[in-house]
Amino acid sequence: MTMAVEPARLRPREDTALPGRIARSAATTVGAWLPTADFAGWLDGRRQAHRFRVDRIPFAELDGWSFDETTGNLGHRSGRFFTVEGLRVSTEDGPVREWHQPIIKQPEVGILGILVKEFDGVLHFLMQAKMEPGNRNLLQLSPTVQATRSNYTKVHKGADVKYIDYFIRPDRGSVIADVLQSEHGSWFYHKSNRNMIVEAVGDVIVDDDFCWLTLGQIGELLHRDNVVNMDSRTVLACAPFPGDGAGALHSDTELLSWFTAERASHEVRAERIPLDEVPGWKRGESTIEHEEGRYFDVVAVSVQAASREVTGWTQPLFEPKGLGVTAFLTRRIGGVPHVLAHARVEGGFLDTVELGPTVQYTPENYAHRTGADRPPFLDLVMAADPSRIRYEAVHSEEGGRFLNAESRYLLVEVDESDEEQVPLDPPAGYCWVAPGQLTSLVRHGHYVNVQARTLLACLNATTVRT
Repeated sequence: MTMAVEPARLRPREDTALPGRIARSAATTVGAWLPTADFAGWLDGRRQAHRFRVDRIPFAELDGWSFDETTGNLGHRSGRFFTVEGLRVSTEDGPVREWHQPIIKQPEVGILGILVKEFDGVLHFLMQAKMEPGNRNLLQLSPTVQATRSNYTKVHKGADVKYIDYFIRPDRGSVIADVLQSEHGSWFYHKSNRNMIVEAVGDVIVDDDFCWLTLGQIGELLHRDNVVNMDSRTVLACAPFPGDGAGALHSDTELLSWFTAERASHEVRAERIPLDEVPGWKRGESTIEHEEGRYFDVVAVSVQAASREVTGWTQPLFEPKGLGVTAFLTRRIGGVPHVLAHARVEGGFLDTVELGPTVQYTPENYAHRTGADRPPFLDLVMAADPSRIRYEAVHSEEGGRFLNAESRYLLVEVDESDEEQVPLDPPAGYCWVAPGQLTSLVRHGHYVNVQARTLLACLNATTVRT
């Protein structure tokens, strides 16, 4: 007797209700758990509940870290975590065709994950008050899970990473977003993290250092300096916001073709070299620094953090020189908002270029340059009239690897009167892109860099699309 075979059940390729649920959360600024007006007090309470301390130390006082006798590379005795090595980069474009620098090599893929759950019909995001040694104010709002593989596999022999099972066990939740994204290509070599948003199944026990917030509440907090950390911002950028149905200056196919041509036309050679062989950089007892005092230093710190999986450790950190400026120029084209994206080369990128903001520079590093040697659009952003600034906040970069790394993030509006300085047909390497197109590209890895993802998160979470 032949048994009947049931036909395979097909599923819809898209959850058509999900973008509306995301938009509803972005439109809701009164959450079911913690009023936004009480957030600062809650965060300060978590700061008072634990003992935090970060002290600069000489390299000789690093515990478990040392400079390799042959290469000079700075690494951990376990062979895990990360190493500080040298990098030689050469390219055929730009005012600087070759440079050398220290770089962080961290091959493992971490998880940056936010757990979501509906309360009163509105999606809430489970956010964590997390201490990072490089944050100027130490405690900021991080994803539910922010952990390297070494962390959640307990190489450091510390406590379990809370809520990690929701992101590594498929039966614990429903995946909303899951994509590998790059980190800072100027300071990391080929570093990627898994950016995830997962909707919880069943009840979730909330630890004291965590709170549920709507996307609208997080959008309000994104207007405050140094509150929402970088890892939260990059994950939020991956949320499937609804499109507005409007057109764009360039079709999606035209945009992808332009971007593919940019990738194909840039020949970037990035070669890891021994740290001891990086010209122009010198190592002292407490710092590795550039001989002209520019760019960044490599320093060492001792950390005490009672709320972390490991309560005390030492590590190297990169400390940039000065406050960065990161901005999109924005313009309405045919009534539709667009941002001016830059196909940006960074030595640590996995694939030559990614789409970055219009401006992404530390002005102090270019103070010695004049005229055409100045970065495009930097002076325009720096001199922008306050009436044209649509968004502004100072945000920290990744506090687990960078010390006091902050950038002033801006959205600066231009219009037809600025056509001479900011043309509709921009210079090579720049393209006007609708935010909805960036949201689509962020569903795929290594298209949009981490700084542009921050600005996209600010755009999406503060602009309600219905």
